[in-house]
Amino acid sequence: MSSSNETTGTADCNKNLPCHEEKLENSSAASVEEFMTHLRKERDKHSTEDESRKGKRSVEEVLASVSLAPAQSLWTTDASGSVQLRIDESCLEEPITVHQMFRASVEKYGKLYALATKKKDKWEKITFSEYYHCCRAAAKSFLKLGLERFHSVAILGFNSAEWFFSAVGAIFAGGIMTGIYATNSPEACLHVAHDSRANIIVVENQKQLDKILQIRDNLPHLKAIVQYCGPLETKLPSLYSWEEFMAVGLDVPDKELDDIIASEKANQCCALIYTSGTTGKPKGVMLSHDNITWTAHHASRAGDMQPADTKQESLVSYLPLSHIAAQIYDLWTGIQWGELVYFAQPDALKGSLVSTLREVNPSSHMGVPRVWEKMMEKIKEGIAQCGYMKKKLVMWAMSVSLEANQKCANKDEQKPFMLLLADSLVLQKLRAELGFSRCLKFFSGAAPIASETVEFFLGLNILLYEAYGMSESTGPHFMSGPKAYRLQSCGRVVPGCKFKLADTDAEGIGEVCFWGRNVFMGFLNMEDKTREALDEEGWLRSGDLGKADEDGFLYITGRIKELIITAGGENIPPVPIEDAVKKELPMISNTMLIGDKRKFLSMLLTLKCTCNTETLDPTDDLSLEAVECCQQLGSQATKVSDIVGGRDRAVYQYIQEGIDSVNSTATSNAQRIQKWAILGKDFSISGGELGPTMKLRRPVVLEMYRSQIESFYTE
Repeated sequence: MSSSNETTGTADCNKNLPCHEEKLENSSAASVEEFMTHLRKERDKHSTEDESRKGKRSVEEVLASVSLAPAQSLWTTDASGSVQLRIDESCLEEPITVHQMFRASVEKYGKLYALATKKKDKWEKITFSEYYHCCRAAAKSFLKLGLERFHSVAILGFNSAEWFFSAVGAIFAGGIMTGIYATNSPEACLHVAHDSRANIIVVENQKQLDKILQIRDNLPHLKAIVQYCGPLETKLPSLYSWEEFMAVGLDVPDKELDDIIASEKANQCCALIYTSGTTGKPKGVMLSHDNITWTAHHASRAGDMQPADTKQESLVSYLPLSHIAAQIYDLWTGIQWGELVYFAQPDALKGSLVSTLREVNPSSHMGVPRVWEKMMEKIKEGIAQCGYMKKKLVMWAMSVSLEANQKCANKDEQKPFMLLLADSLVLQKLRAELGFSRCLKFFSGAAPIASETVEFFLGLNILLYEAYGMSESTGPHFMSGPKAYRLQSCGRVVPGCKFKLADTDAEGIGEVCFWGRNVFMGFLNMEDKTREALDEEGWLRSGDLGKADEDGFLYITGRIKELIITAGGENIPPVPIEDAVKKELPMISNTMLIGDKRKFLSMLLTLKCTCNTETLDPTDDLSLEAVECCQQLGSQATKVSDIVGGRDRAVYQYIQEGIDSVNSTATSNAQRIQKWAILGKDFSISGGELGPTMKLRRPVVLEMYRSQIESFYTE
């Protein structure tokens, strides 16, 4: 990608973060003790070196000190291929495999608890040492069932210890771990399993098993299916319960597994992340060992996650592990820094998450924007049900917190006394009700978060640290954290990574491009798509538009593919307008701006409603917040159909006034919303309008509501 006007940013991990200085070989030791004895010897040797010499290690010296697979390019589309690593002077940390990362963590944190699962109302925990040996056992069983090198183990189900064992075990055994979204249809499962050449598919329960049984005959590489939850309802050939599976590989010699582990190189593929497929079939993002181990180290430290020998972090795992955000945050960072991961119940997003958070009281928590929005809506409903005096007290405390945090969030200043008072009297109790009494770090990722949501949580004295990246950048390329925070910014570039803004306009807005050890290997079997994503110099094009301030904080302004270009030729990013409407109209749940190649802008709106607790499908019943809003307007509506079917005059007038208010701040007449419509039901994952991480699937919505949209422009 060529540009005459670029802004370039970089960060030096040698200055900001400690890089590993141990020499980690790719050979596998026969035991944890032997491997770590080697590390200690290397550490002792390095401790006697001249400090100035260590700081001047060259790229050539780093590459000479490790064993990598031969590679001629920065990218490949072959599952068995290898790539040149983006090692440069900005960070000379030696590449390691997933196994080496895990072994090092076992030495440091082996006796600490690693995973916690709730069974019969009791949390059962296992240590890092036990965790490691469970992964080895799973790896042996995969080998016994016929897992071939660089073929995949596909995992379909909700977060669990077995999910982790399967993922890590697949990599130990020389395979490629591949997550499948639990919400996928059988056809979507078929695409992922076939594309990744899955030898084994691990499913959660009978519901997920039924999907695979429907497509099994179309999977030529499939050799076995493993079910990790509940008894098998029917005994079928090559179908194993979890207990049967773990026993299958008991007779596989340690040496057989160790030889495979020893053959693995840091620049080879070990994981596939399939994009959610909002604009076509999902693409398989190939991640190397180095992508994962390097990112788990550096991105997490940028977010101020602490190693367990300093302070053990705890978190609740509930977001889809097939998505890179949850996988890096829950699985790989957990291993890297010795975190204690609690697994939420499968119905976490149906309402049980807060109960789990109250039990666990995690030290950090991550949510996608829609999760934070839903939490915000629940809190608002709770406040609405409070008595007059208590409601007044809560609103006072939240206003104090919002004002104070808006003033000092971007500055290194001591919090004002009134905020400390409001926090101790009111806000601490509110956070405790959410399970955040001990939580110090709150992260949001996977999609842009609305300013309304950020401001609401500032009112609870919670700063949401936004992370920004892609599956193709192994998750976060930019991170906010306690030491790097600006309102509405997604933070600074992760130390050791670089970015540039290509083809910038007069306002300094350009396409955000990535460079670093976290940049993916390529799209599996898709050379054309890989060449589209990477420019001639190996920079990853994000497709997002952004600008950076003088301190290196990045602000995303829109997405190139989502950019609306009107018939008059004006470029309009939809998200700021959509967010402004939601902020102006609290009873609105989702918005989608229309107008590409059209004469004017229009908008689809959905109302806030309750969800079916079992299916998560939106119901016809308005949420408590929406009902209260109707009452304030003089409307008696309690259902979506009451408003849409009867074109409730008070509500429609209220919405028009809100649209008018947003239009009054438009920078041009072309950015004014001319027509709008309320849809009969809210957007949802099950309805197809939202992706697995609750991101709006714009092409799907355009197709689903084509007739409604066309009516805007034909009437």
